Amino acid sequence: MITEISRKAHWLIKTERRPASDPSRTAPAGVPGEEEALEPMLYNFTKRRRLAVLLAALSVVALVLVGRWLNATKVGGQQPAEPFRIAGNFYYVGASDVAAFLITGPEGHVLLDGGYPSTARLIMASIAKLGFDIKDVKVLLNSEPHADHGGGLTALQQASGAQLWASDASADSLASGGDDPDGVLPLRALIWIGVLGYPPPRVDHRFKDGDTIRVGPIALTAHVTGGHTRGCTSWSFSVRDGDRMLNVVSACDLGVLATSRYPEQGADRERSIRVLRGLPADIWVTCHARWWGRYRKFVASTTAKNPVDPFIDPEGYRAFIDAAEAELRQGRVH
Repeated sequence: MITEISRKAHWLIKTERRPASDPSRTAPAGVPGEEEALEPMLYNFTKRRRLAVLLAALSVVALVLVGRWLNATKVGGQQPAEPFRIAGNFYYVGASDVAAFLITGPEGHVLLDGGYPSTARLIMASIAKLGFDIKDVKVLLNSEPHADHGGGLTALQQASGAQLWASDASADSLASGGDDPDGVLPLRALIWIGVLGYPPPRVDHRFKDGDTIRVGPIALTAHVTGGHTRGCTSWSFSVRDGDRMLNVVSACDLGVLATSRYPEQGADRERSIRVLRGLPADIWVTCHARWWGRYRKFVASTTAKNPVDPFIDPEGYRAFIDAAEAELRQGRVH
């Protein structure tokens, strides 16, 4: 048996070195022809290749499904935070860092920002803990459409029935689940296949720079302060604390991400810094609580004679803008 196998192998090796016209290439009795000998090898190779392609496809599908699950359950390190009154009818209802704010009124409430998809439940729990009903929220607003600020808007919209207002550029991104035309292609591709991004909310209204959104006596003015994203929006409004009126500014992020660039970005940031410097601010906040000192100010308010006073911080507001301008001059990118 071994001798027979060796003889056939020896013939195949020898005939590989001879021209096709050589009559000696004719297989001896009991030895398969060249095509017959190659056929099983080709079959096995094709079979292995198909198996490899199938395994690769299954791996990609598995990675996409796992990525989608991780994205749907992502909280970005966020923990529940104690909700509290900042001043008058202005409340903090966000997570430990990703911020959200409630402005209450007799004809309905306004909710600013939605956090991640999975932190929407924290926002709703905070609203309930303060004694308010999510169904009384009539308007949803947004600072910028990245997943950590726009991701939870769909869940909040479904729970409240509220109408969502957004700037033109932000509206397009929100309605596509976070897809930003200015984002880098690999990041956008991950959004397209569901590994990143979020369930798209319904955008009911688009506003222009300087428009005012009203719900009864509540009035918030939109300031499109592009740079972080094209449609990044800062908000200004007033709240009453006893016998004094306080000016509030919710400033949109002014930093630049390496994953989101566009030609007019520098000019937009210059203009946004000028706009924010021109807004009077007694109280200021941003979409990330650590930037405006949420915890520090909240702790101070628990022992202050007037719990609003720790939140009055025009110096901190100017320092925030100064830092953003310094980043612009230095060309710093996050």
